[in-house]
This record gives sequence, C-alpha cells and structure tokens, in this order.
Amino acid sequence: MTSTSEAARTKAPAQRPPERQTRLPRLRLDPVSIMTFFLIVLFVLPARYRVGALGAAGAPASMVAVLLIVWYLLSTLSPRWTPIRGRQPVRPVIMFFCLSILASYVAAMTRPLSTDELNVADLGLILAAGWAGIALVTADGINSMDRLETLRHRLVLGASFSAFIAMLQFFSGVEITQYMALPGLTESTSAVLFERDGFFRPAGTATHPIELGVTLAAVLPLALHGAIYCDDRKQRRKRWLMVALIAGVLPMSVSRSAILGLFIVMVVLLPTWPSEWRLRAILIFGFGAIVMRLMIPGLIGTVLNLVTVIGSDESSTTRTGDYDAVIAAVQLRPFFGQGFATYLPRIYRVIDNQYLMSALETGIVGVLALMAFLFSGWSLARRARRAATDEPTRHLAQCLAASTGVAIFGFGTFDAFSFPMITNVMFLILGICGALWRLQTQPAGEVR
Repeated sequence: MTSTSEAARTKAPAQRPPERQTRLPRLRLDPVSIMTFFLIVLFVLPARYRVGALGAAGAPASMVAVLLIVWYLLSTLSPRWTPIRGRQPVRPVIMFFCLSILASYVAAMTRPLSTDELNVADLGLILAAGWAGIALVTADGINSMDRLETLRHRLVLGASFSAFIAMLQFFSGVEITQYMALPGLTESTSAVLFERDGFFRPAGTATHPIELGVTLAAVLPLALHGAIYCDDRKQRRKRWLMVALIAGVLPMSVSRSAILGLFIVMVVLLPTWPSEWRLRAILIFGFGAIVMRLMIPGLIGTVLNLVTVIGSDESSTTRTGDYDAVIAAVQLRPFFGQGFATYLPRIYRVIDNQYLMSALETGIVGVLALMAFLFSGWSLARRARRAATDEPTRHLAQCLAASTGVAIFGFGTFDAFSFPMITNVMFLILGICGALWRLQTQPAGEVR
C-alpha cells in the first residue's frame, strides 16, 4: 500500500517545461514614429537629391510628406482610428491654406501658361498636400506630453546633424553632401559651396545657407528647452552640446536672416526667464562671441556688418526695388494671383520675400492664408502657455512661440516656400503647437 504523497506524485501530471516565447514583441507604430522617419529623411538626406524619374516631385522628404496626408485621410474613414477628436484649430487653418492654393491653381488655368509654369503649378499642389499632412498628423496624432517631448527631441537631433555637416563644410571647404547620396537619387543642382567676404557659407543638408540659418534659428528655442529641463546629467551635457552646435553654426551661414532670427528668439524668451537665467544667457552669449572672434577672425564683424547696413546695401535696395513690380503684377490678378509656385525667377525676377511672393502667386487670399498659418502657431503656443499648470510646459509653449516668431519675421527676408527644409519644419512646428494646445486645454478622453 502506497502512501498519500506517493499516490499524489503518481497521479499528478508531469509538469511541462515553460514554452519558449517565439512571438516577437509588437512594434508600436504611432504618429511620432512616422514623423521620426520623416525627420531622418528631411535632415539626413541632402535636400538637393531627387528620385530622378519624378523630377522636382521626387524629393524624398516631399514624397514622405504626401504619404502622411494619405495616411491621415485614410485613417478618418474608421471611427476607431480617426485622429479627428475634439477641437483642433490647425485643421481650419490648413484647410484655408490649401483652398487658397487650389483657388490660385484654378486661376492659373485661366491664363496662357508655359510648359515650365504648368509643371510647377502641378508640383505646387503636391507640395501643399504634403505640408498639410505634416501639420495634421502632428497636431491630431500626438496623444501625450511624453510623445510630444520625444518628437521635440528628435527634431533637435535632426537639426543638430545638419548643423554638424555645415560646420565640417565651413572649416574644410568641402561639399561633404556630395558623398551622402543614396543609390538611385540624382542631384538637382551641383555641389558647390557658397562664399561671402572670404568665408565659406555652409548649407548643411539644406539647399541654401539662408535656409539652414533660419531653420537653426527656429529650432534653437526647442533645443534650449530640452537642455534646461533635462534631469539626467549625462543627457544634459549632450543637449547643451547640441545647443552650442546649433547656435555656433548660425553665424557661419553668414546670413542676416539667421542673425535676425537669433535676435527674435532672444526678444521672445529673455523677458519670460528669471533674472538669474537672463544674466547667465547674456554672459554665455558674450563669452561665445569672444571665443568665436578669436577662433574665426573676421566672422563676427562680417555678420554684424550685414545687420548694420540693412536698408543701404545692394541686397536691401534690390528687395525694396521689387515693390513697384509686385504692385503692378498684383493689380492684374489681385484676389487669387497667377498660380502658386508659377512665379519663376528665370521667367520673371527674383523676389526675396515670401509675403510678396504669396501676393503674386496666390493673391490677397493667399497672403491672408499665409498669415493665418504663421500667426496661428504663435496664438496656439501662447494659449497653451496660459492653460498650462506646470513651468516646463509653460516654457515649452514660449519656446514654440519664439520658433514661430522666427518664421513670421524670417519669411519677409527670403522666399521661404522655395526652400523645402524650412517650410517642412515650420509646418511641423505648427502641428506641435496645435498638439500642445490640445493636450493642455481638452479633457484626456478627447485627447486620446
């Protein structure tokens, strides 16, 4: 007769070894992940490379942006996946902007067009669709402050990479981006470094030094926010290094637009900082200027001279000389213009002012849409700051306002929509402003 314990061991089923987990963890694919891929394409791939068979429409960043609007529109077909939940002021702003471009396209079809004008008019619709996708996916897709912070950090990383390439170009005099093309891409322009007053003017992975300078000025406030409110010591050092890199490359672009952008950042941020922060910022700024003057003799003087001669130099007088020609052209087609992107410099003349360019191409309606696009970012950031209850979020909102302030003034110094990097970045920043406003003002249920 067996004991109870022996019987239990006899009847108990043999324990099987734990099954080895064969399923891979599910990949979380949210709007921030998609926008991260877009930022890699935007900042890492040089902007002048295209998919050859598609021509001007084959810019990799533009292609990804168009896929964003397709993804956004398809997601609205499902009540479960739709990103449209609650109020979002970015939506009517983007709709107004796109309708103004569509109206200008219709107006362009009512006049004789050359082949080049017709091609760029079609391209303009594609670009506008991509810009809309960037703003809408960001504004409606981010559902937490953690994910918004992740996107902010990755935007700064992308700008830092382009700034690093620009620094190498400045000191070496070599157009490094000619070695960064992927197989299958072709160059739309030749790889040549610009020069001014004996200094190389690097463009990084952008198309022009002005574009790089204004982009870095717009991203600088976001880099500052990440460095100031970083709790990890090692990460804080890396973030301050990115701030130094972005701020240091700004004058290397030898662009007055970049320097004016830096001035706008200081005007917007410094009054909201504690007095201790302001004192440190002024001391660091002065020390940095001295170091740069010693390391790169003549650069600071050249940059300051660009600012002090505004209104009397040839560049300024050329810009003001455009006014009469613009007024005469706008009077012919005042409301919807001659067609978005159809005012080609090789046919007409160079207009270094996006407000004037919009008046020519999209008319009065287009200028109103442009101002709505720019000032809505400022307004949403400021409203998010008033609604925020913690100081880091309030500071982030003010930094976003500074970024949009750079664009508001910078768009008056060059035709920004002709440059892909700064345009894509500003529509992304508009989307971030909309997401921050929504996260600070709407209930958690509506946000998700």
